Amino acid sequence: MKLLEKYLPWGSAILALLIALFMALPTGKARGFDVGGFANLPILEGGRVKPLDSLARNSLLVIHSRQGFRFEGRTIGPDEWILDVLFRPAVADQQPIFVIDDTEVLGLIGAQQKQARNYFSLADMAPHLEEIEKQASLAQGKKPQARSRFESAIVNLFDRIYLYYKLRNTLQLTETPGLAWEIQSLGTPEATTRHQALMERAHFRMLPPTAAMGPDSWQSVGQALAAGNTGGPLHPGLIPLAKLSAAYGAGNAEAFNKTLGELDVVVNQLKPEALGHATKETVFNRAQPFFIGLSIYFVAFLALCFSWIYKPETLRKTAYALLSAGAIVHTLGLAARIILQGRPPVTNLYSSAVFVGWGAVILGLITERMYRKGFGTAVAAAAGFASLLVAQNLGTEGDTMEMMRAVLDSNFWLATHVVTITIGYSGTFLAGAIAIAYALRKHIVAVVDPETDKALTDMTYGIICFALFFSFIGTVLGGIWADQSWGRFWGWDPKENGALLIVLWNAIILHARMVGLIRERGIMVMAIFGNIITACSWFGVNMLGVGLHSYGFMDQAFYALTGFIASQVVLMGICYAPAKFWQEKPHGKA
Repeated sequence: MKLLEKYLPWGSAILALLIALFMALPTGKARGFDVGGFANLPILEGGRVKPLDSLARNSLLVIHSRQGFRFEGRTIGPDEWILDVLFRPAVADQQPIFVIDDTEVLGLIGAQQKQARNYFSLADMAPHLEEIEKQASLAQGKKPQARSRFESAIVNLFDRIYLYYKLRNTLQLTETPGLAWEIQSLGTPEATTRHQALMERAHFRMLPPTAAMGPDSWQSVGQALAAGNTGGPLHPGLIPLAKLSAAYGAGNAEAFNKTLGELDVVVNQLKPEALGHATKETVFNRAQPFFIGLSIYFVAFLALCFSWIYKPETLRKTAYALLSAGAIVHTLGLAARIILQGRPPVTNLYSSAVFVGWGAVILGLITERMYRKGFGTAVAAAAGFASLLVAQNLGTEGDTMEMMRAVLDSNFWLATHVVTITIGYSGTFLAGAIAIAYALRKHIVAVVDPETDKALTDMTYGIICFALFFSFIGTVLGGIWADQSWGRFWGWDPKENGALLIVLWNAIILHARMVGLIRERGIMVMAIFGNIITACSWFGVNMLGVGLHSYGFMDQAFYALTGFIASQVVLMGICYAPAKFWQEKPHGKA
């Protein structure tokens, strides 16, 4: 037993890291087809080169909200799904991938709500597609802020159907016999019209540039066929791609896998660096470091909670070791994204959530190392879990490694600004998390421990000092970038105002504490309110739909942000209230 207690902490951490490593290993074949090899092929989509695997995962997340689904008694993954969409559309049309939750939309397609999430195939909705398009067209004439719940839901459904429609008509038109037939039909009068349709419907470009083209001149199948139709040379990737389509449609796994090798050779000859990049990104996708990190943080938090009632010393060390393992996975995932993108760690809301969580975890590890009371581990694990959960939800919007907007893709000052100010976000949120722990502990523990309360207060105060420094420096760096990009240092933009509010609030907390206006409980209440200010600055700007930093109205996040603010107000009240205020006082005592 003593031996187990001795090796349990770091043994658990090593096991967690081994599980993370196992997730990165290549998956097996599906029905004998090397779907992983096909999904590893590079394509050009959304302005960047990526593996088909990334397209499949992102598209299925947008359409289905998950990266897999059940069909005919087994689980279909994103790579097999994209193969069905591209080469077996008749099968793909039967797969229940479209999630519909709105009761009015369900009524529009003649269905009833049977469970929390209702899934339908394209075939299920086929009789109602014209009406869906009509209603969506009417709703699209309004600003997102002005749409009703039904209008937002119908636009969302139409967008997902349109994405699916474009995917299944990217490599071959669904109403034709297939790509091999298209190649045989080159030179006929009707071919020009079909190839033009293929060009217009293509969602991505799969054929890398040849020596006669520019280095970035990737082609869609429609473009390559159009060039061949006018007598130009046929792209060397078209024939193997047509053979792949025929083999997969016929269920011939052996021919498919053999032809896939031929296509790999063509791609490697034309664009070897793209194939190498796609391979690295596919490994990153399989590893899912942020989902694994989220899971490890959750287990670390549970271990820390159990330490309060059983084997406190052993389980506290185990929780810290697991938190360290989660931080390693989180750090490696962050580093991999930086390498794959060739960009700073923060480029959009998704990456900011990942980075904020990472900063909070690192700060929590340092804090726990200093105080060794378990609270640093608890708040760091909770903050890491919560931030990565937010990132997981943001990831359902599409490609998280999308090309940066032109206004953001500029210079050194932007890179340093977003990284520095996001570290400030991390510190402010961590201080608020420690304050929440203080508030809850105050009403739960049986015996008051002034030493622990003082330690929590000191942690919060020190982290607020840290957050103030980085928030201030980040705001100044943002002004320098704005001066270079927009010709003015400060313009009272909503995002600028939010950043200033974070700086001012942290400064107010420190000043109030220094002059004696607040004590232990006061600093904790104010630290929790800092969570509200930071969340509004972080996400609220996108909901306003105004300002130079607003990149799209987030109507769904509005309710989540409102709920978060309400929860923080409640926690502030709990923190300010006397300990165990709900207990009935004995008669005769105040």
